[in-house]
Amino acid sequence: MTRSKNPVTAARRGVSLNVILTAVVVVVAVLVVGGILLFKNSGSDEGAVPASVLAPEGSHTLTEAPDGAVTVVEFLDYQCPACEQYYKTVTSKIEQDYAGKITFVVRNYPLDMHPLAMPAARAAEAAALQGKFREMYRALYENYNEWALAPDGQAVSDDVERATELFRGYAEASGLDVAKFTADLASPEVQARIDKDIADGKAAGVSGTPSIFVGGQLFEPTGETYADVERQLRERIDAELAE
Repeated sequence: MTRSKNPVTAARRGVSLNVILTAVVVVVAVLVVGGILLFKNSGSDEGAVPASVLAPEGSHTLTEAPDGAVTVVEFLDYQCPACEQYYKTVTSKIEQDYAGKITFVVRNYPLDMHPLAMPAARAAEAAALQGKFREMYRALYENYNEWALAPDGQAVSDDVERATELFRGYAEASGLDVAKFTADLASPEVQARIDKDIADGKAAGVSGTPSIFVGGQLFEPTGETYADVERQLRERIDAELAE
C-alpha cells in the first residue's frame, strides 16, 4: 500500500525550494550588478601603477598641470634610437600641445646595451642639480647624432670621453657652472637618483625604452608609424582629460 505524502510537509518542502531558488536568483543578480559597478568604478584604474612609483615627489617634469589630474610618465634611455625618434616625432609635440594641461614626468632607464646611456643620464641629473634639467634633456636629444652615434653615423658610440666633453659644452651653453657640473657627473647623489629611477621602472614593469604611462597605465601603441603612435597617445591623454 502506498503511503500518501503529508500535504503540510509537501507544502513546506515547496516553500523551502522556492525560497532557495529566490535566494539564488537574488545572489546572482547582486553579483552581476556588483560586478558591473566594480568594472565601472575600477575602469582605467584597474592595474594602474601607483603614483608613488611612477612619479614620486621631486620628479623631473617637462610641463605641469595645476591640478595634476593627468600625469604622463616616460622612462627613457638617452642613447636609445627609438627614444630619440619619440622625442622628435611624438613627445616633444605632446609636451608643447598639452603644456599646462598635463604633468609630463621624465625618468631615467639607461639600458646596458647603450654604452653612453648612463653617462647621458648623469649629465641630465647633474644639470638638474643646477635647475637646468629641461635644458640638458633637450640638448641631449637635439644633439643626439653628435654624441650618441659613432663617427660613421651608423652605430651607437661608446666614446665616453668624447661624449663627456660634448656634455660640458651643452652645460656651458645652458648657463651652468661647468666646474660644478663636471664634479656632479661623478657624484653619489646623481647616481642614486638614476638608480632610484631604474628601481621604480622595474617595479612598474618596464622592460624597454621608451616606456610611457598615462594615468598609471602602460601605453602600448599598435600603430606602424610614429604618426600612429602620436595619434594614439593623444587619444589616450584626451580620454583621461575628459574623465
